[in-house]
Amino acid sequence: MKPEDCNWVRKQFKKNKVWVAADPAGNPLIQKNKVLIKYQLDQDHEYWVKPDSVYEISADGDGQMSSARSKPARKPKKAAPTAPPTEDKNAITIYTDGASSGNPGPSGIGVFMRYGNHEREISGYIGNSTNNIAELTAIETALQEIKRTDLPVRIYTDSSYACGLLINGWKAKKNIALVNSIRQLMTKFTDLKIIKVKGHSGVDGNEKADQLATAAIAAQKDL
Repeated sequence: MKPEDCNWVRKQFKKNKVWVAADPAGNPLIQKNKVLIKYQLDQDHEYWVKPDSVYEISADGDGQMSSARSKPARKPKKAAPTAPPTEDKNAITIYTDGASSGNPGPSGIGVFMRYGNHEREISGYIGNSTNNIAELTAIETALQEIKRTDLPVRIYTDSSYACGLLINGWKAKKNIALVNSIRQLMTKFTDLKIIKVKGHSGVDGNEKADQLATAAIAAQKDL
């Protein structure tokens, strides 16, 4: 679908504000039970998503009200409290996260490291990328920063994609060089575990890594 064939109205998709293809009356255009979205009006990438995954927003970043006339957004269910992971106090504890504003779009990584009473934070901008690449890059960065490969290391991530590749032995179909680099780094450690945690569920280290990743993107936008 070409931009000139439809109107574009502002909506919410997951955590991002997006543009949704709509008719002249502002109603989302539905084809084969999907609606067309894009993150930026001038980008080439377009995505077909389920209509019920797109929600109304009160105003976009420029203060303009959405003109779409679809059914009201459903109230998100409250997530049940998640118990924090049991950390090994004798290990180097690391929380990693990646963020992408657009997917693909401006991306950042966050790494929160702790060993004993020592803590370190890494917040880095990695340019235009995808969320999956950002998640993997955060893990790669963490591994590169560890000097004591003889100590136990526990890396916590909320990325199912990263865990599938690095724990469950998924075959990499994309980002192959990055995945191979991480796998090679992992062989240097005598006791390394990558542990899946639930994102945005109140796990302090995970929330901190997320803040570091999103802060890297925000800092770049302010330049």
